[in-house]
Formats: sequence, C-alpha cells, structure tokens
Amino acid sequence: MTLRIDIGGLPSERVRFAASPLAELTAMLHVLAEPGHHPQFAGWAADVWAGLRPELAERLREAEFLWRSSQADFLIPARPRQALAEELDDVDRIDDETYVTAALVTTCGSNRVHFRGASPLTDTTARERALDLAQARGALQEAFAERLLADPATVRARVRDTLEECAEAFFDGAWAGVAVQLATDLRLKNELLRRQGVGAALASVSGAVTLAPDGDCIVVDKVQDKATAARGAGVTFIPSVFGRPHLVAVHAPGWHPVVQYPVAEPSPTEPVSLETVTLRLEALAHPVRLRLLRTLARGPHTTGELANFWELSPPEVSRHLAVLRRAGLLTPRRDGRYVRYSLNLPDLTALGTDLLAAVLR
Repeated sequence: MTLRIDIGGLPSERVRFAASPLAELTAMLHVLAEPGHHPQFAGWAADVWAGLRPELAERLREAEFLWRSSQADFLIPARPRQALAEELDDVDRIDDETYVTAALVTTCGSNRVHFRGASPLTDTTARERALDLAQARGALQEAFAERLLADPATVRARVRDTLEECAEAFFDGAWAGVAVQLATDLRLKNELLRRQGVGAALASVSGAVTLAPDGDCIVVDKVQDKATAARGAGVTFIPSVFGRPHLVAVHAPGWHPVVQYPVAEPSPTEPVSLETVTLRLEALAHPVRLRLLRTLARGPHTTGELANFWELSPPEVSRHLAVLRRAGLLTPRRDGRYVRYSLNLPDLTALGTDLLAAVLR
C-alpha cells in the first residue's frame, strides 16, 4: 500500500524542501491531543497542558479534530513562509468551501467521497451527511461541525485566534528550540538535491520515501492506496521535530502535494517497510510455522530435526521454512552437510514496534 505522487516532467527545482512554522505548530498540537503517539514528548505535553490558561485549553479541545486523528490540509502549507502570521494569512485567503470541506474531513473522520462533490455549505444532502458523520464521532465533533456550517467566518476567525494564542503560550519558545535542527536538516536535503538529484534527497528523507525507477513518481510507504500529481506547482517536503513518528501527506484533489517528514534522530534506524511487516505477519499466521518457531526459539535446528520433532515430512517443513526465510525471520547457517536454522530474534521482537510505526506513518 502506497501513496504515489506523479512528478513526470516536473523540473527538479519544483521539488522543494522548506520549514513551516504552521506545520510544526500543527505537529505540536497533535502531540498535545495524542501524547501516546509521542512518548518522547510526554513530559513536554504535560508541562504545556499544566501551563495553559483554562480558556485556551478549552479552545484546543474544541478544535482538536483539525489535528488529532489527521491534520486538516490547510494546516500543512505547500508554500511555507518564514513567519506563522504569514502562513495564517495564506489560510485566510482560502475560500470558505475549500476550508470547510477540509475541516469536515478531519472532524467527521471521513473522506471527500462522502460529499460526492457537493458543498456542505450549499447542498442540503451533503450538509446532512456531514452532520451525521460528525455526530457518529461524538458530541464535540457534532457541535464543531454545526458551528462551522452555520457560520464559517466566525469559526475560522476563532481557530486563527486560538493558533495565535498557542504561539504566545508555547509555540514561540518551542519553535526557537527546533529551528536549528530544521535548518540543519534542510541544508543537507537541499545540498543533496542540488548535487545528486531528487532520488538522493528523497532517500535521505526516510526509507519510506523513494523515487520510482523511471524517476516519474515519488512513492510513499503508507497504509493507503492513493495517487496524486504534482504538476506545475511541484511538491513540498517539510521537516518536523515534533511530528515523529508520523509521515504526513497532503494528497487530496485540489491541494498541492506536501509531505511532512520527521527529522532524523542522531542515530536513526531505517524504517521497516509496510510490505515487510505484512510479509512477516502472514508468515506467522500459519499454525505449523508457529510450532516450528517455538522449537527454533530453543536453538538452531535442521529441517530433518524439525520434521521428526513435529512428525511432518521434510518437504513440508522446507516449504514453511522458506516462507519464514523470505519474511526475514530465520537465519540459515551451513555446518558441513547440515543447514541449521536460527530464529531472527531482533526482527521478531521488533515486529510489534514495526507494525505500530507502519500504521502511525
């Protein structure tokens, strides 16, 4: 499962790397809403909540649907600016229909297909559908959707005011702390882009982001099957410190493709692909293979030993071992005329973590 961004015919300079204050603020707000996704920032989140004025804390809970389960597209800008205020000005220039539809997608936990191309602001059926979806998500989501549809201008102004208050309360200080990390990362990415091309720059973003062999498509390893095109506007990559472990992608029709990626840690580990995680889960789904792993967990064994122990035929054991080997869960070692198989304990132990990382990505 992947997100594919068509960049066929796109000049390399249209693949841009830039920092965004608004996108990083959005990442921080997501940390505050879902601290369980970001255990490394749990202490920071607790300190921020403890220091917030009650009114601002209530405002954040009121609008958290814009950044909790997913981020509203207008909060991840395709054309980052130097200052948060400039990016908020750009958001203000978005028409109500585009803003409201993007906000409802996150508030309702839905996809734009539910609205069938009609605007919930003007189409009664689309409006009722949006409110039904919001209601199913909870009373707070329903109330937010009702206010947004009834008076988008007031809600938009309130959201901006809330974000500006966040800047004063905690963002400005945190932004000063991460700006150096972001600038360092951007220097690396832009130097790679200039000297070695798009493929090298993408490889430095994450093992989950690659350039297709023909060079016409960026492939993002995500739990989704989606496609979009960069076309003349290009594609923007935004580094994030608070976004780890998420790889956020704007890909909806009408929006310029944007990927917000986590800045590498001092000793980064290469992310395991969703394909590999799926392969390992499928390999473990068979009861015979689980029995073989149980024996191999006690030490190396040959095919014949495993066949005798479990009263299976050697060819049957060989077939199951081949599946486990393809999944990277076994290590063979030849000793004379024998081949003994050992359990790949580190990768098996990390499977739960790898699965969570793939889902959160």
